[in-house]
Amino acid sequence: MKASRQGLVFTTFSTLLALSILPAAHGQDWNVLETGKSASASTRLAAADLKPTGGAADEAKHTFDATLYADLASAGLFDLVSKSQNPQATPGSQSEMNLGQWAAAPASAAYVAFGNFAAQNGKIVVNGFLDDAKNAQYPQIFTKLYNQDDSAEGARQAAHEFADDIILRLAGTAGIAETKIFYTKKDGLNKEIWMMDYDGANQHQLTHLGAISIGPRVSPDNSRIAFSTLDKNGFQIKVYSLLLGRIVAFSSVGGTNLSPAWAPSGQQLAFSSSRTGDPEIWVSDPAGSLAHRITSFAGPDVSPTWNPKTGAQIAWVSGRSGLPQIYIMDADGSGVIRLTDGGYASSPSWSPNGQFLAFAWDRKYGPGAPGGQDIYVMEIATKKWIQLTHDIGRCDFPSWSPDGRHVVFANDPDGRAEHTRVMSMLADGTQKRALTGAGADMPNWSWK
Repeated sequence: MKASRQGLVFTTFSTLLALSILPAAHGQDWNVLETGKSASASTRLAAADLKPTGGAADEAKHTFDATLYADLASAGLFDLVSKSQNPQATPGSQSEMNLGQWAAAPASAAYVAFGNFAAQNGKIVVNGFLDDAKNAQYPQIFTKLYNQDDSAEGARQAAHEFADDIILRLAGTAGIAETKIFYTKKDGLNKEIWMMDYDGANQHQLTHLGAISIGPRVSPDNSRIAFSTLDKNGFQIKVYSLLLGRIVAFSSVGGTNLSPAWAPSGQQLAFSSSRTGDPEIWVSDPAGSLAHRITSFAGPDVSPTWNPKTGAQIAWVSGRSGLPQIYIMDADGSGVIRLTDGGYASSPSWSPNGQFLAFAWDRKYGPGAPGGQDIYVMEIATKKWIQLTHDIGRCDFPSWSPDGRHVVFANDPDGRAEHTRVMSMLADGTQKRALTGAGADMPNWSWK
């Protein structure tokens, strides 16, 4: 395909508009952002298996114990004691806890999470405790009662709640164990919108449109999903209500409409629309009304994402200078700043604290060029960046967790789009793990 400034194609780069192949730009060599781990992981924490009481089911208790340990391990905040180093005694209450055993080697725990587990009248009941192992006089940090349905999913939910409470008390920030991830999944020739727990469990289908639906974005209150669906009029924005379990009204207009993104207030959507010819960034209310254009330049403008801290800025992808690059602007379209310089940059995602952008970047894009598309994080104020993925195949569509310590993304390990999967990692690039099998793409992490 011949290169042209107007030579655009719609592709599954979020079916976001992309430019036809042009010679790679020779941008400046960015300085690498020097960072440490996303968490110091210096807090030594032990998680004891709960003590069964009151007719507790072994399977549900095992699910709870395994889920709690996995939640704490994946948080990236603790030096989690291996269960093989725990004392043999299983404390079920404060009176049964011997903190000296847990504080001594080999556990050497600074804090201990423990409790008891019972099944009563179709419910599981967990009494959870968190103790300071170094404070013999006043060890108890908190105790809390958790109730859920007597099922594997109920046990998982109770464990998620306990883990998030532990993280809040020890780290001072909310955990992510109860958050959700939304994504697209291939269904024959179609794609539907799916959701799952943060750790890849409980995967289930939301939409049943029998069409190609892409780019899900969840509202700040977790009540609605905005996405794009291909129908007889091309790609159009759709909104799915998680409360009602169905599609709700959104104004349909001409042109191709893609990549919706919620403002942190939940009262506005930014998206790309070609309704006036050239694809530009538009902003509307949640029903698609009162839409107004905020970009106006030759070349495609796609993939908006709001600053979730302030709601006062939008980052997006523009092809106005050739290959797609990342830009930021004020929410009214003024104050445009280009962030990337060279290569092929796409899919920006703004960190919860408003300081960083994660995005996909092929820095040496072009015929015969080495390298590939990886996930990067850039500090907006300095334009310094770090590369988070290396040599695992094509990576795209990063999305931050609400605690800012994790990033979920799509990974195509072998160059075959049908093998794309959803993965997560800590925000420093460590602890990568696959959350789905093949056929999953375009993940979006809930706001809370």
